Amino acid sequence: MRKWLNTSTVAGAVLALIVACVVLSPWISPYPPADQNLTARLAPPSAAHWLGTDNLGRDTLSRVLEGGRFSMSVAALATVLTCVFGVAVGILSARRRGWVDELFTRTNDVLLALPEMVVALFIVAALGTGFWPLLLALAVTGWTPFARLARTLAYDVSARGYIEAARVVGCPPSFIIFRHILPHLAAPILGQATLRFGHLLISVGALSYLGLGVQPPQSDWGSMLAAAQPFAERAPMGILAPGLVIFIVALCVTLIGQRAAHLAAAPLLMPQVIKK
Repeated sequence: MRKWLNTSTVAGAVLALIVACVVLSPWISPYPPADQNLTARLAPPSAAHWLGTDNLGRDTLSRVLEGGRFSMSVAALATVLTCVFGVAVGILSARRRGWVDELFTRTNDVLLALPEMVVALFIVAALGTGFWPLLLALAVTGWTPFARLARTLAYDVSARGYIEAARVVGCPPSFIIFRHILPHLAAPILGQATLRFGHLLISVGALSYLGLGVQPPQSDWGSMLAAAQPFAERAPMGILAPGLVIFIVALCVTLIGQRAAHLAAAPLLMPQVIKK
């Protein structure tokens, strides 16, 4: 337990440091991210450029910090949107049942039959590149895991005796959902959200790697990987820096989420029905 706590604490500290650096990047970056210096192109790490420079002489550290603002913002916002929408749809399907549940099941089957990346590529290609098209593409393809999980758990909780007792004494559906159902969904949904964040962060990088993210001269971690690939032998830090940051952020969020889910899954007191 102590080892797990220490791991999550270290992960939280590392993630907080990365987020702080990304947020403060306009003020702490050693160079403007778009500034070019062709005389220093593909320079190795040095005192002047801690992570070296790219093929246009731009400081790699400055571009990693700037790119994190786009990549992490899209992944975090997409995780929140897909979580909220998916949980709402899942609970609605479990509570209403009938044609609502049937519609959810058929929609879910259709989306499962289509690879997420293919659907995201189609949406971004149709709407254009940038923050909002990319966010919409990830939101459209990413809500089904939350909905399936919420539906299954809501079915289980709704069959318990105290839910029926709350319904008999006249508690409104909103009270039953927020007081009795959502607390039991918190731990597994939180665990799913942390895993989903890492998946979405990689998806953002993959789409940007294909040229469907931000456009030059702006940068994000995926586009940096694509731009640095032809020069990997001469300047390996151009690939290692954004790749390691993606891995570290996803790992830290997962470790923190596992710890938070463990605490949320502590035995809950049996909810007491509050009579009007």
